[in-house]
Amino acid sequence: MLTVEDKMLNQTCAGFGRREFLRAGALGLGGFTLPGLLKVKAAGLTQGKPFKNKSVVLLFLQGGPPHIEFFDPKMTAPAEYRSITGEIPTNIPGVTFGSTFPKLAKMTDKLAVVRSYQSRNGGHTYLSVTSGGNPMKAAMGAVCSRILGTNDPETAIPNNTLILPEAVQADLKLGSNFETGAIPTLTDPGALGSSYAAFNPAGGGQARENMKLNVSPERLADRKGLLGGLDSIKRNIDADGSLEGADHFGQQAFDVVTKGVGSAFDLSKEDPKTLAKYDTRPLFDARELQRWGDMRRATNLLGLQMLMARRLCESGCSFVTVSDCGWDYHANNNSPKGMTGIYPMGNQVDHAVAAFVQDLHDRGMSDDVLLLVTGEMGRSPKLNKNGGRDHYGDATSLLMAGGGLNMGQVIGETDALAARPATRPYGPENLAATILHFLFDLGQLRLVDGLPAEIIAMSNGSPIEELF
Repeated sequence: MLTVEDKMLNQTCAGFGRREFLRAGALGLGGFTLPGLLKVKAAGLTQGKPFKNKSVVLLFLQGGPPHIEFFDPKMTAPAEYRSITGEIPTNIPGVTFGSTFPKLAKMTDKLAVVRSYQSRNGGHTYLSVTSGGNPMKAAMGAVCSRILGTNDPETAIPNNTLILPEAVQADLKLGSNFETGAIPTLTDPGALGSSYAAFNPAGGGQARENMKLNVSPERLADRKGLLGGLDSIKRNIDADGSLEGADHFGQQAFDVVTKGVGSAFDLSKEDPKTLAKYDTRPLFDARELQRWGDMRRATNLLGLQMLMARRLCESGCSFVTVSDCGWDYHANNNSPKGMTGIYPMGNQVDHAVAAFVQDLHDRGMSDDVLLLVTGEMGRSPKLNKNGGRDHYGDATSLLMAGGGLNMGQVIGETDALAARPATRPYGPENLAATILHFLFDLGQLRLVDGLPAEIIAMSNGSPIEELF
């Protein structure tokens, strides 16, 4: 058993140790050890299980991205309603996006926009969206981890991972605001228990580890030092032949820990040309946004977060949540007057998402990874007295890409003011059902022993039908 521990815990506001652990490998399905799981997979004994070897990436724009400025600009509406950024044509005739999304507008054949989606959530409460409203009050990443097991049996990558900006730049010093305190609810495991909480490589979170590695607090103080420690241990064991007596699967399990986990989180191992394609840091100086109250956690790191998400999908992670903060657009000095913050932040989402979608396509991964882009709510159709938009749950941005689903379409419409769906409305429960339909063979899923009845009930939900 190999466990990474730190005796000098740095507690977060949620009460978890920032460097409490690194879940490098764990017991997987049915209580097997990692070497045992590798034997089972090699013997073909996992056939008939509900797993499709797919991944979901949820890009969650915390604060409530304005749906009119995003993908429903409504330029035929009165001036106090329509998009302040104007519109840009897409490669679907008659369909336009807000003008801060020119790159996505050119690849709408690879996208699906659900204009009739509504979170029905008017506040900064994320769980109602990310859980699909299930009675366990568990985010979908935790639900998927409960079905799949906490770690991938081949690579030991956690099946449920949260990528904050701090995961790609450990020395961030961001201002604390309401979004910081709400972050744990974004991936809350609810009644499923802390074993299925999202792994946070930046620190915090909870997980069950079953592989222990004793590392000094000084080395554990930063993630790169920890990964270096794993590399050093591997070199030492290779040199003294300690693994020579282990069977093939024991050696493979060790390689899983020392190579698979470390490299997936290490962006320095990425091709510099690919890193440059994702990098959103040159787009704007994030310090200009961080002087506004609710935008103090805004960064220009989203591209690197999305690159890490792609690397995790390649390594077998089934559910990645990427969090981007600062989308509270009241324009009341907590964000700039007239919502001018939409220009750098919208352009960043455009660049990062377009790079991710194109990269998946170029690598032949499009059918195996489903990208979801949304937030906890939309924004009020009518501009307020400051030229901003307020909390609004009746219409919410939802962009999807990949997954082998039906792309190149706009699903549903809002009314003339983009105030509410004019066609069949979809909500978080439909999004949750879509995720389950994509990730699992639901017929097989319903035959799995020991799953909570609530998960089986969720499998009977209605997905967004136009996607299938």
